[in-house]
Amino acid sequence: MAYPTPVRIESSNDLSNNSSRFDAVILVSPKAQLESYAPIDNALKNAQKVDRRIGNDHVLIHCSEIAGGRLIHAFTGNLDKDYDDVRNFGDAAKAGLQIAKNAGAINPAIIVDQVPQTNDYQHALELAYLGSCQGLWQPLEARQALGEEEIESVKTIGLFDPDSKVDLQYLSAAEAGRRLGRDLCGTEPERMAPIGFANYCVEAFSGSEVKVNVIDDRERFAKDFPLFDAVARASYSVERHHPRIIELEYQSDGPIEKTLMIVGKAVTYDTGGADLKTGGHMAGMSRDKGGGAAVAGFMKTLAEFKPKGIKVVAKIAAVRNSIGTDAYVADEIITGHSGKRVRIGNTDAEGRLAMVDSLSHFRAQAVNEVNPQLFTVATLTGHALLSVGPYTALVENGPARQANLSDHIAQSGDLWGDGCDISRSRREDWDIIRPRTKADDVLSSNNGPSATTKRGHQFPMAFLSLASGLDNHGNNSEKPVPYVHVDIAGSGVESGDWQHDKPTAAPILALAGTYLR
Repeated sequence: MAYPTPVRIESSNDLSNNSSRFDAVILVSPKAQLESYAPIDNALKNAQKVDRRIGNDHVLIHCSEIAGGRLIHAFTGNLDKDYDDVRNFGDAAKAGLQIAKNAGAINPAIIVDQVPQTNDYQHALELAYLGSCQGLWQPLEARQALGEEEIESVKTIGLFDPDSKVDLQYLSAAEAGRRLGRDLCGTEPERMAPIGFANYCVEAFSGSEVKVNVIDDRERFAKDFPLFDAVARASYSVERHHPRIIELEYQSDGPIEKTLMIVGKAVTYDTGGADLKTGGHMAGMSRDKGGGAAVAGFMKTLAEFKPKGIKVVAKIAAVRNSIGTDAYVADEIITGHSGKRVRIGNTDAEGRLAMVDSLSHFRAQAVNEVNPQLFTVATLTGHALLSVGPYTALVENGPARQANLSDHIAQSGDLWGDGCDISRSRREDWDIIRPRTKADDVLSSNNGPSATTKRGHQFPMAFLSLASGLDNHGNNSEKPVPYVHVDIAGSGVESGDWQHDKPTAAPILALAGTYLR
């Protein structure tokens, strides 16, 4: 898995036409000027005399004094509004890098200038690199069919950083994780069915400090992951669709100060099951594995960066929600790993069922870990997309809220261009999933679409908490355990087009910025 290597540029000499290191220079800024380097500043001023786009759009001009003869001004916007943020630099660099690539550059250099002198923009140069990589990524199928060298031709991206402020190891590790996340999420459903998803993870972590264990035994699923096994039931008739639980573990040397326990939803194709998706809503459901993909990507960043003082364990529930004669159906009552009896409300609410047994295992394990924090990461609800748009929705339990856990993640996300919105858990959420008879302990969901359900992305956290037994570890318990449910239905792909747009691998940057920086 190749991606452009970030390279530090310490001297402006590397930007000149005498340099053989780079073949284009991209200035990312709100104004078409660079007072600190006369060749670029003069070229832009001269070009503005004949081209009114310069300073208002992304433009390539010829400049014989610049490396490769290619000078691109990537316009960030004026950055004078309260709602502007560091993503302006990432978006502009992404556009500028595409121009450079189309012009034939394979080793472009990036300069960011006129960066607002506030804490919010401290990672503008890093975001320029990460935004560029997001734009350059091509799907795994395309790379294999057309050749990675051909369609991902950019080899290095130079970052003008004379003060050596950028941590290149961290930046490369973050992009390695995002690339794995995009590959896992964005690849079609047969290639990345549960077995293929698991095999790709095994390959990605081979020789690394992340341990991998793949559970493939149906008897064990029935015993230890019964709700997950119910979702998988209709998939057993096709061998390549058989489910997998992928266990990943990273533990640094030395004393552990914090333990993260993360469950990822990797529904490799979601038909809706017996509550079949209709009206064209099945298209894009191969990306319902985005949560598990992002969890694997975060583990990849850990493997590459090797942080100290942290232990991270993950379980990825890789399963296909198929339709068939053995499909699980609404009204069934299934006892989960926690012992809670779950009445199925809608089989298209399969993600929470796929994850909840793994969450229950972590709940039991957490009380013996150092400073544990639990997460579920999933493309769970259309309601999250409607409610918060292109942002990640964070729904926290009482101990997480008391620790300001979501606040920390959201603040980190803002700094790294991986925005999150925080949602409160309310008593109405628990009312939705309450049992209606003595026959069961919890209802998995209502029987309507989440997008038209009040509090449609908040109440699933209540289900996950109650059905996993985490509700017994609230603020007033002997052993409170912080838990945050992370819904990436709105943030998991660009522009919200789940069939065609590029996966973003959210919330890797928000989590990595919180725990690895």
